[in-house]
Amino acid sequence: MKVTGIKRRMGALLLCMALALGTMTVAAGAVSTNVTAQLSPDILVSIDGSYRTFYNVDGEEVHPINYNGTVYLPLRAIGELMDKNVNWDQTNRTATLSGSRTAADVTGTPDRGADTERITVVLSPDVTVVVDGVRQSFADAQGNTVYPLIYNGSIYLPLRSIGNLMGKSVSWDSGTRTAILGDEAEVTDADSFHEGDTGTSSGGQTTTGLISEEIAKSKALSHAGLKSSGVSFARVKLDYDDGRQVYEVEFYTSDYKEYDYEIDARTGDILSFDYDAEYYQPTQPGGSQSGSYIGETEAKRIALSYVSGAGDSHVRSVKFDYDDGRAEYEVKIIYNAMEYEFEIDASTGAVISRDVESIYD
Repeated sequence: MKVTGIKRRMGALLLCMALALGTMTVAAGAVSTNVTAQLSPDILVSIDGSYRTFYNVDGEEVHPINYNGTVYLPLRAIGELMDKNVNWDQTNRTATLSGSRTAADVTGTPDRGADTERITVVLSPDVTVVVDGVRQSFADAQGNTVYPLIYNGSIYLPLRSIGNLMGKSVSWDSGTRTAILGDEAEVTDADSFHEGDTGTSSGGQTTTGLISEEIAKSKALSHAGLKSSGVSFARVKLDYDDGRQVYEVEFYTSDYKEYDYEIDARTGDILSFDYDAEYYQPTQPGGSQSGSYIGETEAKRIALSYVSGAGDSHVRSVKFDYDDGRAEYEVKIIYNAMEYEFEIDASTGAVISRDVESIYD
């Protein structure tokens, strides 16, 4: 009987210890802790085929965060995506998404110089998220609980859970490092990045909304006013420039003119182009233009004729120079956040080269 009583008392003691340890674990789990994550401007986010850029209330671009293989987006951006108002209760540490959004989406200036870097974030199990009156909990593809992060005063939530809240599929294209939210598939594991997962179809087209090489070539030809039958393509290459995917398109005409284009691989916008008459020969002595030049005014007029909407006030400089023994005018124009540079033959007025690029690049 004495042994049995000792066993009972020991059992009760162990039960109390287990309950105490359980309470301590829950309490410890509710404590915010600093952890190391990765700020990932190279991760792109596609929502229903449209690529999204996110900004904070000050108009500064904010980038996805990668923590333990899970992509996180800022809460304010999630409110915009779900068309809901976002409120924060500091006393109860509760973020609420509710109603129909009344404020306009925040806009700002793209942060094209951002680099991938290791950062310190706050893992915050004490932050509660409520959507339309329902308290939310978050888990990864394996069912493990994940918590909100706080970075630079902003709350971040895991992308997979955002997809669930929006009723959208979530997938990952490792080839272009794109997180995709859409309606066409079941929710997949966008938390673990598998480099072998290309996210491409058997036809070789990506599922990320990139325009095809043929479209990129067509955009360049249309801009140059040429047809495919009259040129020879040297290359069409998909590349990264300042964290943005671009097509580099290069082709030649039968009379040895070279065209180089940089085209946004997502929107098809022409970001820059360069035209060079590589084997251009200036007017020879004795020609009709011998001994005379067109003048700065005419050089400006010619350059402006290639920049629709620009006027004299947008011409930043006109410089007379010699290049390889050829007299030319170098004209620079800045208009609509783009910088245009022209080389114009000083004798004939022929455009020898032209280059266009964004002033933000």
